[in-house]
Parts: sequence; structure tokens; C-alpha cells
Amino acid sequence: MNARILVTGATGKVGQVFIRRVLNDPALERFTIRALCHNRRLEPRDRLEVVMGSIQHAEVVNRAMEGVTHVLHMATTKETPETVMDVAVKGLFWLLEACRQSPTFQQFILIGGDNSVGHFVYPHPIPVTEQHKHTPYQGCYALSKVLEEVMLEQYYIQYDLNGCCLRAPWIMEKDDFRYQLSFGEDVFGGPRWRDLVGAQQADEYLRTQTIPVMLDPDGQPVKRNFVHVDDLVEAIVCALDHPKAHQQLFNICMDEPVDYGAMAAYLEQTRGLPHVGVVTPYHSTWLDNTKAKFMLGWRPKYDLPKLIDAAWDYQRAADDPRVIWYPG
Repeated sequence: MNARILVTGATGKVGQVFIRRVLNDPALERFTIRALCHNRRLEPRDRLEVVMGSIQHAEVVNRAMEGVTHVLHMATTKETPETVMDVAVKGLFWLLEACRQSPTFQQFILIGGDNSVGHFVYPHPIPVTEQHKHTPYQGCYALSKVLEEVMLEQYYIQYDLNGCCLRAPWIMEKDDFRYQLSFGEDVFGGPRWRDLVGAQQADEYLRTQTIPVMLDPDGQPVKRNFVHVDDLVEAIVCALDHPKAHQQLFNICMDEPVDYGAMAAYLEQTRGLPHVGVVTPYHSTWLDNTKAKFMLGWRPKYDLPKLIDAAWDYQRAADDPRVIWYPG
């Protein structure tokens, strides 16, 4: 039976990889993609439909939802208080309202974030499972991810909606991980290492290709959770129409968090790169992915060596500039 997936956030990192996967995989040829795009567009392709507009408007969502069987919801906004409620709360509400009233709707998949459980901002003495209570850190983005999870859960209760949430930590692709470790202004995400050591020292570390080792307040290397975009997309594909995904929450991440100490040792051994410890206010966290592996049969392919080698070996083409739409 043919199916149509509405993808919000379609032009983002995960959206573009997911769309390519669906359109290029013969096992998924029954799916047509409908991309809801706001500011950016996608190149035309067979089995790809595009609807332009903002998710905050009910009429746009209703138009995009016509004939849709599945929804992959990733549209979000970061630390932008002036739009976060319109996009994260109102937009999700319009989507869920359209889903529950649609004669064709079958499944809703939300991509959540580990900022809903505090990321590495709070100490977590035991692994963080799906039963961990919501503990967002300060700021509107983490709050919005909690509100998304809670709203979807309430639609399970109120309307028995078929959905699931895939909760992901920081998503890596291409050379992201390498630039996450830059002492320069080109650093990807946080922390900004040069702000922690000072500009003069940061420039010297840049010259010597020194790698920062994130340390917790006690001076111990931090363990921080990541997922490669390919592994997350594979989890989405696993969840599509999976009976055990029904109304479930799954942590989707590497089997083990990145240990900054082990990372530095690997880079020194394989690439001869020096490293330096940088004390931060952050704490180690172990996001547990056992539930997704057990129930969905999903397995991440990226471990620490593969994540590092993929980032350092990536060569950018001339038509593939490094553009960061959201810093993290």
C-alpha cells in the first residue's frame, strides 16, 4: 500500500538525510515524501512533494496534511523566545489536531532531544533511561523539547494516537565532531573553548592543533552523548510502522557516550594530536539506548573510533561549504 510521509524540518541535517534514504532505498519505494519547508527549499525529485509555509499556521498544516499517512516531526527553533512557542507548541498542536482528525493518518514520529532530561548540565549518577523525569536546563529550547514530549503523550491518552518519540542527543554528521573540538571561532556548538581559555591561549592551541578535553568540576573527563545522523535515520526507518513503537519513547544514541579522555588518547595515538584539559561546569551523562535495541531491533553503527575517523577523514567538496543553520 502506498504511503505519504509529511516531514517537517525537512531541510535540516536529519531531514535531508532521511529524505535521501527513503527516495534511494528500494525497500521504502512505497513512500512518497511531502516536505514542509519554511525558509529553505529542496531540489525537485521524483516522489518528493514540497509545501511552503510556516508550521505555526493551521491553514498551512492542514494543507500539508492532506492525504498524509505518516508524520516525521523535526521542525524546531533554538534559543529564540520570540518564536519558540509558535513553532514548538502551536505548530505541534496543529499537527496533532490534523492527525487525529485525518482519515488517512497512521503514525506520528517525533524527534526529541536529551535536553529534556538535562543533557550534561546536571549530574546524573546513574544511566538516563526513558523513565527519567523531565529535567530541562535553563532556556526556552530545552523547555520546548519537554513540552513536545508531554503534548504527544497527552494525545496518546486523550485520543489513542499512534505515535512514538525518538529522543536523540547531539546529532553529528560529516566533520561536525572535528569542529566541535576547535579552539577557533569556527567551533560547532558548545562550549566555546576559546572563551574558557582566553583568545591568546586559544590561538596557540589552534596553531599546535591541540584538542580540548572537557573536564567536570572535579577535573575528570566528561562523558557526553552523541548520535551520528545515519544512526538516527536508521532508527526512524526501524520505527516506521513497527508495532512495538506504538506510543513509546526511545533514547537513540551511541552505545556509550564519548569519553573525552579516551577521545584524546585515540587522536594522539592515530593522528599525533596533542590535548589539554579544560575544566567546565558540565557533568558526565550516560544515555541508555537499551530499550530501542530491544524493542525496535535497532543498532547504532558509530562508536568512538568511527565517529572520530569519519569526522577527520571527511573531505568537503567545493559545492559543500560548511554552513551551520543552528549552532548545535
